[in-house]
Amino acid sequence: MSAQCADPWEQRKLGDLIEINSGRDYKHLENGGIPVYGTGGLLAYVNEALSYKKDAVGIGRKGTIDHPYKLKAPFWTVDTLFYAVPSSQADLDFVLGLFHRINWKSKDESTGLPSLSKKIINSVPIMAPLFQEQQKIGKALSYCDSLITLHRRKLEHLREMKRGLLQKMFPKDGESVPELRFPGFTDPWEQRKLSDYLDVSSNKNRDGAFSKEQVLSVSGELGIVNQIELKGRSFAGSSVRDYGVVKTGDIVYTKSPLRSNPFGIFKTNKGCPGIVSTLYAVYRPTARVIPDFVQDYFNLDYRVNKYLHPLVNKGAKNDMKVSAANALGGEVQFPGLEEQAAISRFFSQFDSLITLHQRKELASMVNCLQIGGGPINPNRTAP
Repeated sequence: MSAQCADPWEQRKLGDLIEINSGRDYKHLENGGIPVYGTGGLLAYVNEALSYKKDAVGIGRKGTIDHPYKLKAPFWTVDTLFYAVPSSQADLDFVLGLFHRINWKSKDESTGLPSLSKKIINSVPIMAPLFQEQQKIGKALSYCDSLITLHRRKLEHLREMKRGLLQKMFPKDGESVPELRFPGFTDPWEQRKLSDYLDVSSNKNRDGAFSKEQVLSVSGELGIVNQIELKGRSFAGSSVRDYGVVKTGDIVYTKSPLRSNPFGIFKTNKGCPGIVSTLYAVYRPTARVIPDFVQDYFNLDYRVNKYLHPLVNKGAKNDMKVSAANALGGEVQFPGLEEQAAISRFFSQFDSLITLHQRKELASMVNCLQIGGGPINPNRTAP
């Protein structure tokens, strides 16, 4: 990719590189097993192919219009899908790269359900090199896509493995020991009120020691993070003196529903001290508990939802009607401090592994943009 090509790129229309097809102009094949695609992806298998010789790019004409993907011949598509067959002088992977970098929603001229016409698709302006250069770019983009897919699969495998371990390394309902356990630990886990492990913190930012730039938010995936880093700006009010102070190692309970956690979540502050709004409850760990273990215990959606459900009532605005103290009124089952520490160390290392794969995926995406983002930008000027 470092070699400079002498031929300039040409300003063209997307329709110069592709032929848009749709409908039921199919051929019957005896061997069967032909995949059927819709805007939601693979749907079924049939014996009839819309395209049985040429690969294509699939793009929805209604509904989901901004997620093009490669269709490997033979294939069949539902009526809500266009497929774009590259011309003899257009590389499929290069064309797919073009489709991915076009803002299709900005091309939508409908007033209701998003839709595209063949005329709109064909009229999109693009910059394109000669076929040989398209092939080189397309090959590089295809490699990047495969690399990103590989990292995503590894990442999902790690997340699924973690979910399984969160089940097996904590006792099931009605049992006092987990299915998987570190060597040397044999004592049954003890059932107590969560209030035996956490104390309500009433420490407020009265002295103004913390500013709006130090407001924290609670994320189901990321835990407790700086609000500006998470959301791009601070959502704090004019004064933050009534905000609760959160030290490193404190536990925070969100009094607002999340998608997978309708009664809120518990997270441990593993980063810098900061402050949270009055929508959160802040707790200090007692001598009976390792702070990180509290988050590990409640990391499984089923476990935190089951714990909070009997304690929380939802208000008319879907907010949580529960005091900071009452949220500690349920029972939990914890082991001794040494086993808590061992479990916390294990999941800390596991989370580091997940973060590593997330960074690898991000690095792969950046490399793809560096390889393909500039040359196939529709607004690129010819060199």
